Amino acid sequence: MPKMRYGNMDSVSTDHTVKDFKQWRRERRNKKKDLSYLVPNVVPELEYLHANRRDTSITWIGHSTFLIQYEGLNILTDPVWARRMGLDRRLGEPGIGIRDMPPVDVILISHSHYDHLHVASIRKLYRAETKLFVPVGLRRKMIRKGFRNCVELGWWEDAVIRGVKISFVPAQHWTRRTPFDTNTSHWGGYVLQPADAEEPASGREAGRTPPNLYFAGDSGYFPGFKEIGRRYHIDAAMIPIGAYEPEWFMGTQHVNPEEALQAFLDVGAETMIPMHYGTFRLADDTAREALDRMEAERERLGIKAESIQVLKHGETLRIQP
Repeated sequence: MPKMRYGNMDSVSTDHTVKDFKQWRRERRNKKKDLSYLVPNVVPELEYLHANRRDTSITWIGHSTFLIQYEGLNILTDPVWARRMGLDRRLGEPGIGIRDMPPVDVILISHSHYDHLHVASIRKLYRAETKLFVPVGLRRKMIRKGFRNCVELGWWEDAVIRGVKISFVPAQHWTRRTPFDTNTSHWGGYVLQPADAEEPASGREAGRTPPNLYFAGDSGYFPGFKEIGRRYHIDAAMIPIGAYEPEWFMGTQHVNPEEALQAFLDVGAETMIPMHYGTFRLADDTAREALDRMEAERERLGIKAESIQVLKHGETLRIQP
């Protein structure tokens, strides 16, 4: 039976030829990059993070890994504590050591690329009661890996856990872990919002409405950002800004900093938290270049400085209701 293959909106292709790869490698050899800047680390607020069951907080571990504390749940996105990604070493230390993490209730996987789905990291964090959410097409593989408490979602589908509604939303990307499984599972992002449940989420006070959060996963710029903004009221958005150079090669699969800010405007969020930069050198851009381009575009667009929250590794941002 042929395997199901998933695609992007408007059938946008992210495929590249061997010739394209060779051209990129030739270009990279001729580039001189300043690699001295590293994303700073701060001492994480471990006592607060282990005790918190009320506040909405977002802590950046690195790359696309966040600890999100939401309505009493400890939610982890794309957990990767790997020291290497292929031949490249991790550029900095994770914001929280994996042994220092509070117990994880929910793990959200955006897609099956190694820099977003690191099985060894999940094994160290997964408990019998941990719920794992994956894109459609990936559940069977994760169950074979031993993660039996696993739910798969297609685009625009949702599930409710302890009063929190988790919705899987589109992205423009692709996926592969072996030469034989290209695009056999889907890719996307997640929206977190309170559910219309009979029982309130643990820790929620009467009359208090928690903010809606959007984790974009990995994506090129596409019309789906506007559609997400139409369907959901987003308060805070975690959006990638890195791994975009060379843009002729990366453009369909990774937003550049200017496109990231446009995606932020498209989804209508109040706050943007940049991610997907400064942890692994997946492309030719540097963390400093990504941040500088984002800041220049923010000023050009007239976006308030406080709307863009640039976190350090290990830093916690509290999101007000």
